[in-house]
Order: sequence, then C-alpha cells, then structure tokens
Amino acid sequence: MIRRFYTEPEAIQESYNQAKVRYAQFGIDTDKAIQAALNVPLSLHCWQGDDVTGFEGVDELSGGGILATGNYPGRARNGDELRRDLSFAMSLIPGTSRLNLHALYAETGGKKVERDELTPEHFEKWMSWAKAQRINLDFNPSFFSHPKAQSGYTLANTDKTIRAFWIRHGKASRNIAAAMGIQQNSPVVNNIWIPDGSKDLVADRFTHRKLLTEALDEILNEPVEKKYIVDTLESKLFGIGSEAYVVGSHEFYMGYAVSRQIKLCLDMGHFHPTETITDKISALLSFVPGLLLHLSRGIRWDSDHVALYSDEIRDICRELTRLHAFDKVHVALDYFDASINRIAAWVIGARAFRKALLEAFLEPIDLIREAELSGRLHERLALMEEAKSFPIAPIWDALCLAAKTPVGPDWLSMIQEYEEKELSHRL
Repeated sequence: MIRRFYTEPEAIQESYNQAKVRYAQFGIDTDKAIQAALNVPLSLHCWQGDDVTGFEGVDELSGGGILATGNYPGRARNGDELRRDLSFAMSLIPGTSRLNLHALYAETGGKKVERDELTPEHFEKWMSWAKAQRINLDFNPSFFSHPKAQSGYTLANTDKTIRAFWIRHGKASRNIAAAMGIQQNSPVVNNIWIPDGSKDLVADRFTHRKLLTEALDEILNEPVEKKYIVDTLESKLFGIGSEAYVVGSHEFYMGYAVSRQIKLCLDMGHFHPTETITDKISALLSFVPGLLLHLSRGIRWDSDHVALYSDEIRDICRELTRLHAFDKVHVALDYFDASINRIAAWVIGARAFRKALLEAFLEPIDLIREAELSGRLHERLALMEEAKSFPIAPIWDALCLAAKTPVGPDWLSMIQEYEEKELSHRL
C-alpha cells in the first residue's frame, strides 16, 4: 500500500513562522540559514546505484578490499538506467547536487577499451546528462576490479609493467576530469584511492611507499588544465585482503599532501571505529590547501553503510560552518548497500547531510563564541546543549518545500511507485 504522510503547505508555513520567531530570539535568520544550507554542493556517488560493478562487463565488485553485499532487486545494468535512477533520486533531495563518477563507468559502445586508454569521449553521455540536469561532475580513477589489480598492488606494485599501466590510467583519468571541468566551466574533484596492501605481515613496508610516491609524482606532474581540476588523495585504514598493511595510510597521504600542497580526502569509514574526523578538519586545513570529505558509516569496519543524521555527521557540519570552510572543503557521499532500495540509500544519506547542515547554520554560534572569548565557559557549554533542542523540524520542512522536494517521509511513496514502474522490470 502506498501511504502519504504529510501536511499541507499552509500548515508547514504556520509551523515555520512560529519556529522562526524562536530562532530570532537568538539572533538567527532562518531564511538565510535555509538558503545557505541549500547552496552547499553535495556530490552523490554513482556506484551506489549498481553495487560498484561499472560497465566493463563484470557481474560483481572484485578486489580492492571492498565488498557490496545484498541482492535487493533493481540494480542499474547500464548507463541509461543508472542515469534515470540518479535523476529520480536527485528530484527527492533538496539542495545543490553533483555527481561523482568512477572511471569504470565509461561507456565505450561495446568496444573493449583498457583503462589506460580511456578518453573524455567515453564519458560524453555523462557530460551531456549532467548539463541537462544542471549539475557538475566529479571523477575518480578506478584502481580495483581489474586483472592487473589481483596481486593487491597497483601504483605501489614492484612489477614495473603493471605499475606503468596504472600510472597511465591515473594520467588518463586526470585528463578526463580536466575535460569535464572545461565543459562544465567548473573544477572537477579528481580523487585518487588505491587498494594496495597485504593480507599478512610484510618485511619491507618502505619500498612500496617509495614506489607510490614516485608514481603519484608522475601522475600529478602530468600537465592538465589545472584551473578545471582539483586533485585529492584518499587514505584507508585496512580492507579485506589488506588487513595487515595498507601502503596509502592516512599518515602517508597526509605527509604527501602537505609536501606537495594538494588536497586530502578524509573518509569517515577509513579510520579506527572509535576515531572521528571532525577534529582533523581544522588541523589539516592549517597545512593543506583543502579537503574532500567522504560521508559514510562504518560498523565494526569500513563497511560503507548509508550515512545517517548521526552525531558524527552533525559534528562535521557544525565544524565546517564554524570554520566557514566551504570554499576549501568538498563533500561527497561514499557507501554502497545492495540490501535495500538503492535509490532510497542515496536519498537517506543526502537528506541526512542536508538536515545536519541546516542545523549547523541554525546554531547560535555568535553567542557561543562570545561566551568562549569572555571566559564564560559554562555559558558556552550550556548554549551548545540548548541548541540541540531548538525546533529544527519546521525549518527543515520549510527547506524541503522551498526546494520543491518532498516534505517528511512522503518521498517513500514516490520510491515505491518508481520501484513498481521501473525497478521491478529489471531481472
């Protein structure tokens, strides 16, 4: 049964007006907060829609220490289906959206094209679709699910031939990203992540890291239109098949990013389960030109669960707004859950981020800072606590209404309709 839950726009506006008065008592303009929250871009990840299989003919994700589990019906099987699903998902998500593409989503017209030979023309359909959607693209080279990645090493491989292949792929990916940036007249974030590591103990950790340093230097020194590309590097704590040793650790990439002055990616799931990334943001912005944040939710390990309106997401959004860091920090989703409706997974994560961002813009930060600077630390703490119970729900409803997206859980009925009309026919 398809259910609809929510109230009429007039009732939403009435509740909003009452909450608006409450926030005004603390010097907060809710209209400005809504607009600010809508303007921050969030990059949706294409790989949630097809379980990270891509369009190279493989049936499931392999290699790289990552794993998509579940068999919910309706996985996108080609570019047209994936783009339809993304368009529908974005219609349910308020705010500015981008799309994050992996290289293995190239469309080659049925021809076998190796990853080191990919060119911008293999992504023309994506660029045309993005232009029609009025969104911008981001990009990632794909260093996994490939015969030349089966040893567990790519850019850090001691086999010069294999390493050279992946270096060429890294260069090709940067050229593709730059071409996308030129077409959309806006920089593309090009994020490099590799799975390299060992299942068990290694005797020589340094050699692989030396090779990775040299490979990255060669890739990043390849001349491209730098005005249209933002290079970032993503670390990992461990993965399936690389439990004992990961070449591209946080410390390695942090040192590399500082020394080369490029942006660093922090994935919420790529640290110890008890370790959060909020405090790392200001620490790293002191030394690197910027950051990319991947929003995810690890359970026991980097299991890439759907991002939620969690304390960690809320803390991250508060930190970004307090720092006024949106000119330096890019935000993207990164998870894949095949056990639930894949479109709903996008919508849940994206709406959770947008709500947390709105809450951050509604924080009475000027009063909190004044208390801190005056040494009234009890007042600072009290205001932080009081803000937690401010009436965000009516403001969130008004934001969704302003963005012409569903209010409350009404989007669930739209998901159900789409599943019956579109997803149920995919076998």
